[in-house]
Amino acid sequence: MPRLLIVKTGDAFPEVIEQYGDFEALFRQALAEDGFVAEVFDARHEPLPDLAEVDGLIVTGSHAMVSDAEPWSEALKPWLVAARERNLAMLGVCYGHQLMAAAFGGESGYHPAGRESGTHGVSLTESGREDPLLGTLPRHFSAQLTHAQSVLKAPSGSVVLARNDHDAHQALRYGPRQWSVQFHPEFTPEVMRAYLTRQVDKLRDQGQDAHALMRRVIDTPEARSLLVRFAQAVTPAS
Repeated sequence: MPRLLIVKTGDAFPEVIEQYGDFEALFRQALAEDGFVAEVFDARHEPLPDLAEVDGLIVTGSHAMVSDAEPWSEALKPWLVAARERNLAMLGVCYGHQLMAAAFGGESGYHPAGRESGTHGVSLTESGREDPLLGTLPRHFSAQLTHAQSVLKAPSGSVVLARNDHDAHQALRYGPRQWSVQFHPEFTPEVMRAYLTRQVDKLRDQGQDAHALMRRVIDTPEARSLLVRFAQAVTPAS
């Protein structure tokens, strides 16, 4: 089994944690569907682990903002660069996506069109269709999304693997085994609806109807499958 490490960068809302589990629990549940297990490192409160003890990293989402440059977040950047230099397998999700892009020379910040929340369509680029990880997905698939910030400028040398009408950088590849996605493969429909319930006022302020978005929430098995596929890619060949 690969030595997987979940890099925890934040907490979900209290009611989400109570009913469904925190971010790391959601990842663990998805990975457990195919028998994979993962340790957890809380980047906000724990010292940086030794990369030699890890086969693959999964960097979670957060309610923090990458552009706020909190000390714990900034400390992760050179660590992630070192992980890429070791060709360690990595998968960043939402905040993790934005943080990896910023660490590798891109730019992350508030999206000029505002927040994207709910179940939305995502499309693979031609490069995405040929990618060893995302290329297993349909050309067009649904994913759970909730973010106010985005990757505004992809790092030099990275490859855009997926996009949609809201976000030109829904998925990026930074090297042969380093990926990140803006969407949440670990979210279930119930978790997505709980997030939309929290965002009613914020979405109304930007002209969106959270209740209508709730009615359009569906299961997203294709996006969810990325977590197990990533773990399989990290598993050493027997």
